[in-house]
Amino acid sequence: MKKSNVYTRTGDRGTTSLVGGTRVAKDSPRLEAYGTVDELNSWLGLIAAGRSISDDDRALLKNIQNRLFDIGSMLATEPESRWQPQPLGSGAVTEIEHAIDRLDNALPAHNRFILPGGCEDAARAHIARCVARRAERRIISLAADVAVDSDIITYVNRLSDYLFVLARAINHNFGSEEIFWEKNS
Repeated sequence: MKKSNVYTRTGDRGTTSLVGGTRVAKDSPRLEAYGTVDELNSWLGLIAAGRSISDDDRALLKNIQNRLFDIGSMLATEPESRWQPQPLGSGAVTEIEHAIDRLDNALPAHNRFILPGGCEDAARAHIARCVARRAERRIISLAADVAVDSDIITYVNRLSDYLFVLARAINHNFGSEEIFWEKNS
């Protein structure tokens, strides 16, 4: 019988290995950071599978998923590891900024807070936006203890902005009304 490559049993006692082999607790700030990035990546996969996503945004989401995998590997690599991932670079942030501008320029202006919702794909984008914000907080917490490339923090911050605008664009293109916050309703 073939030995499984899926389970190793090495994490059964609550620890896991980083890229360089250092064992850490599964609830360490490092794992919280890259685990939340992984969760965000999964939400992006669900959004990309949606019916109301344009081909341009589906392609961008796939690219972002690859960048999030890169970010996860950066967060999972100790400074003393022989293998070091390539830095993210500011071009990744610029790509998202261009996508935000492309979508936002096609949307009606608004001056009110928007509640998460609308069609299902837009609601998923809002959930992903919240997960991106949590990932950003986890990465900032990690950066208080270890060196984290500042481009990672900027990228995840900008990604949450993109997901907000993407949710609006999905609703707009799908013909779903935006839901505005009604103060003290």
